[in-house]
Amino acid sequence: MQTQIIDGRKIRDEILSGIKRDIENLSFRPVFCDVLVGDDPASVQYVNMKKKTAHSVGMDFYDAHFPESITSDELINEIKKINNVPNMSGVIVQLPLPAHLNSKEILDAIDPRLDVDCLSGVSTANFYNNNSDLVYPTALACIHILDSLNLDLTNKKIVVLGQGRLVGKPVAHILKNRGLDISCIDSKTENPDHIISGADVIISALGRGKFIKGDMVKEGVVVIDAGTSEEYGSIVGDVDHDSMMGVASYMTSTPGGVGPVTISMLLRNILKVTQN
Repeated sequence: MQTQIIDGRKIRDEILSGIKRDIENLSFRPVFCDVLVGDDPASVQYVNMKKKTAHSVGMDFYDAHFPESITSDELINEIKKINNVPNMSGVIVQLPLPAHLNSKEILDAIDPRLDVDCLSGVSTANFYNNNSDLVYPTALACIHILDSLNLDLTNKKIVVLGQGRLVGKPVAHILKNRGLDISCIDSKTENPDHIISGADVIISALGRGKFIKGDMVKEGVVVIDAGTSEEYGSIVGDVDHDSMMGVASYMTSTPGGVGPVTISMLLRNILKVTQN
């Protein structure tokens, strides 16, 4: 079997083109803020990437970079000010925060209407009560990639590996709402290999490098890999791509698969805020 690699960068570019067109039709420029605390190189790089992408579609970026010494109360007050910036259309906090900060209270300070990462308590409740247009960006990226394949998933077995709050749990919730056959695997699941071997679609967000091998799955499986781990200085996914080639029908790569689509989904959430 020939395995088709899903090009996340191509999907991202198509989404961003649509967002840019929609923003051009607005009467104002949406403003996006990614709150950064400290100078962790990986966080700084990721914020700059989001800033560059936001500018590319016509959004303004509100810089909010605070010293690592800031207290939780001080940061909460700053976020409340940011909520009220004119044309503010999306506020997120770059995670992880320094250990001395109360992440939950800080995330809850974001106006739920602007919480485009969906990480506050109110946003989480709204999502699982099916009362929100906003979806966790990485989970939304996985769903969008799956939908882009135009597969008939009726009577197909979908296995979601990992039940984290950012990917696994919301992905399973969305697919269950569609009435699809979903099995979820976490660290407590018994006989996970048996469940994986029967999957027609695998969406993985375990963070266990190259855990899923080609001999663990059936031929023709669709694999969407949202997991990331570091191995010998390189980023790898949950899937062992070499052994999966010739077994899977479709497969994302890591990097270059879910990651690029995630940022475009974040910006799509921002656009939804402007439209509401």
